[in-house]
Amino acid sequence: MAQKVVETLKDVTVIFAGDSGDGMQLVGNELANTSAIVGNDIGTLPDFPAEIRAPQGTLAGVSGYQLKFGNYDLRTPGDIGDTLIAMNPAALKVNLPKLKPNGVLIVDTANFEKKNLALAKYESNPLEDYTLDKYQVFPVNITNLTREALKETGLDTRGIDRCKNFFALGMVFWLYNRPLDFTINIIKKKFAKKEKVAEANILALRGGYAYCEATEAFAISYEVKPAKLAPGKYRSIMGNTALALGLVAATSKAKKQMFYGGYPITPASDILHELAKHKNFGIKTFQAEDEIAGVCSAIGASYAGAIGVTATSGPGLALKTEAIGLAIATELPLVIIDVQRAGPSTGMPTKTEQSDLFQAVYGRNGDAPIPVMAAATPSDCFEMAYEATRIAIKYMTPVILLTDNYVANGAEPWKIPNIDTLKPIEYDHTADPDNFHPYTRNPETLARKWIIPGTKGLQYRIGGIERQNVTGNISYDPDNHQTMNDLRFEKVDRIANEYPATKVVGDEKGDLLVISWGGTYGATATAVERAREEGYSVSHAHLRYVYPLPNDLGGIIKNFKKVLIPELNNGQLVHLIRDKYVVDAICYSKVKGQPFVVGEIQAKIAEVIGK
Repeated sequence: MAQKVVETLKDVTVIFAGDSGDGMQLVGNELANTSAIVGNDIGTLPDFPAEIRAPQGTLAGVSGYQLKFGNYDLRTPGDIGDTLIAMNPAALKVNLPKLKPNGVLIVDTANFEKKNLALAKYESNPLEDYTLDKYQVFPVNITNLTREALKETGLDTRGIDRCKNFFALGMVFWLYNRPLDFTINIIKKKFAKKEKVAEANILALRGGYAYCEATEAFAISYEVKPAKLAPGKYRSIMGNTALALGLVAATSKAKKQMFYGGYPITPASDILHELAKHKNFGIKTFQAEDEIAGVCSAIGASYAGAIGVTATSGPGLALKTEAIGLAIATELPLVIIDVQRAGPSTGMPTKTEQSDLFQAVYGRNGDAPIPVMAAATPSDCFEMAYEATRIAIKYMTPVILLTDNYVANGAEPWKIPNIDTLKPIEYDHTADPDNFHPYTRNPETLARKWIIPGTKGLQYRIGGIERQNVTGNISYDPDNHQTMNDLRFEKVDRIANEYPATKVVGDEKGDLLVISWGGTYGATATAVERAREEGYSVSHAHLRYVYPLPNDLGGIIKNFKKVLIPELNNGQLVHLIRDKYVVDAICYSKVKGQPFVVGEIQAKIAEVIGK
């Protein structure tokens, strides 16, 4: 057999797509983990159907996983795919627009029969007409090849067919020179109590690899060298996992217990699942009967002296609002995580959006100020969860931390930090019983003391009715209400004094400043970088602290002729920026349930500058 050619690439984007039961998320995640282990930087985009079990073979039931791995610092999961693995006609139809011309297209021909073609709205078989002429098409009967490879395992046909995703993964591993060992070890651990299933999946993985090695159809394979990352210990991490570990780190640093009260909701549920694994670090988790019980239990934990945390998505945040107002009125620390998804109402639970910003900043009765932060990337979720906890405790206030479905379920390499280098978490439980008042404030932060119930001589009353300044007695006095209202706002405003300086990437003055927040960071940063390489006068500022806005942002904005804000809503940060700085910021809105790709923002930059 002639030796096959190996071509070296800087980066590769791979898309797995099939029915929701085809295991595309599993094999996509294994490709991501292996790529991270061999030293590549990665960016991922899992794409789930909105329905729990959409009809098999339909366009609505397609589940996809997009992964980019490269030999340099990546910020996105790629604009367009180099390779698409389509397990059925619906997966092909949904994802074909994402595959570049001359890209590698591997299809499981077993599923391209009349019924599935009709479900995917194909009038003719795309494998037999001219639809796919501009791609490198590899029609492979993955289903039958898997059955042949596993016929001696003792599994029934249904059990064997569930292994075809690993056959497809084996093909991709050969195509991009990925080692099998790491995934084989994961399979053995995952199915440790099901030896037959483990054996079958390993055989399927090796079968896909061997098929590409043996067949003459695949004449070229590719390799991507390791990225040059800063020295340290790394692991691949998803956003929700990083959030949970950031909370664990804060608990350890504060030398306190953490209580998580929550209700299952997509896409935030994994935070509860991950935290439940870490009870040895002082973490207590409680799955409540509803969203209101979840947040109220967390407030009760904070009142008792623990770190109260709750997490949800947009619909759940709406249900929690009255209780969040109670936490503001009582001035108790509380961390509220909102993993945003497409709305309104139930909306599209598995699709991403940034449309809860107004709700986070304004969505409560009365004047109820609350600091709002937003994580930029999956690994940044660790730092922002820690920071949200630190701010909540230091300033005795609830804090809302926003992520989104794209950030929560995306993955990237994460350099594991040394906990000793993290900022200290400050709080004060002490008070003089002879001169104790519950609303005596720290002169710097305006935070009241965190008094543990039952502390001798420090009894006080607490509740949602307005309190008298200093004494904490119930008060309906108009002037006192004005004073307390002003103090609550001033306390939140002072948090901005702790922000790091806003970083401007590019020139400090120019034609255009692009401001991003949350999960739009990667696509925006890359688009600005490419636009600058093409000679455009454009710079970039990313916001992780959204309310109150950074103290230095107004001065930065004044140095640019125009401001552009891409966001996955109808222009919510744009309204905040216009209101605060009286600047005609330009909104670039996208509400399709999908994140921005670099090319979209790059084209908008060119349009706004006018070249």
